[in-house]
Amino acid sequence: MVSVTRSVFGELPSGAGTVEKFQLQSDLLRVDIISWGCTITALEVKDRQGRASDVVLGFAELEGYLQKQPYFGAVIGRVANRIAKGTFMLDGKEFQLPINRGPNSLHGGLWGFDKVLWSPQVLPNGVQFSRVSPDGEEGYPGELKVWVTYTLDGGELMVNYRAQTSRTTPVSLTNHSYFNLAGQGSPNIYDHEVTIEADAFLPVNEALIPTGEVAPVQGTAFDLRQPVELGKHLQQFSIDGFDHNFCLKQSKEKHFCARVRHAASGRVLEVYTTQPGVQFYTANFLDGTLKGKGGAVYPKHCGFCLETQNWPNAVNQSNFPPVLLRPEEEYNHTTWFKFSVA
Repeated sequence: MVSVTRSVFGELPSGAGTVEKFQLQSDLLRVDIISWGCTITALEVKDRQGRASDVVLGFAELEGYLQKQPYFGAVIGRVANRIAKGTFMLDGKEFQLPINRGPNSLHGGLWGFDKVLWSPQVLPNGVQFSRVSPDGEEGYPGELKVWVTYTLDGGELMVNYRAQTSRTTPVSLTNHSYFNLAGQGSPNIYDHEVTIEADAFLPVNEALIPTGEVAPVQGTAFDLRQPVELGKHLQQFSIDGFDHNFCLKQSKEKHFCARVRHAASGRVLEVYTTQPGVQFYTANFLDGTLKGKGGAVYPKHCGFCLETQNWPNAVNQSNFPPVLLRPEEEYNHTTWFKFSVA
């Protein structure tokens, strides 16, 4: 059985609306999601002793999400990740998006899907959020209708993304939760054991834009096909962390993406998806300046993201999986976050 409770999370400034919180609870998981950015604000999972801890980074109050912060728990759109120089050509016309990270457009621009109030509808086992992104919002063509549905089944949280457009436009939606299976507020993720089911990854330039090469992981730091302990692995290969797209099976069917295990607590997260890529990010840009839930500070490497999505900058790379949605089509992708204890 799943219970869904609805409450007020906070009021937006200048009477711009009420942000609601939806708590989904099963016998194994408790998930809090707010209507601002469809954001997962808390996710409680039991350890092998049966003790529950919140395993996602974030804030206890709405004010935290309204400040400048790194997309904790939010839905990202219209296009997740970076678009080089914020430009792309479509049907012979150049589109210019806001530049909001270095020389690039990141995560939908200045006011992406993470910074808007969505309309909620309670379901028997979850909640569905919807909104209409107007034609020209953040520079993107076409009016886009979007539905994001969170449902809970035992230890599995399912996130489904649907979209329909009035004009051809790039679309790639994801959720940007930062996890720490030891519990949010734990200092780092070095003792997490990571597996990613990918034979290839995308090398990037200094602006973190894929070069266009699809490189085999074999013999590199990016070979995570067998479990690696993160801290030792970063040390062994002298790398500062991950912020890269791993190339998954290109199938619209549900496929295994990644597994992360925290030996001390016994918590395991498995990710399945219909998407062709996952951005594995180890919170390299966190620096301890943000205070989160329970007064926790969030230093570098204190969380990880597994952002299932299309490949970054695909709108400018003809050899990447297609990212354009046309008026006669529907965008429909699902990701499953399955928690267990081992």
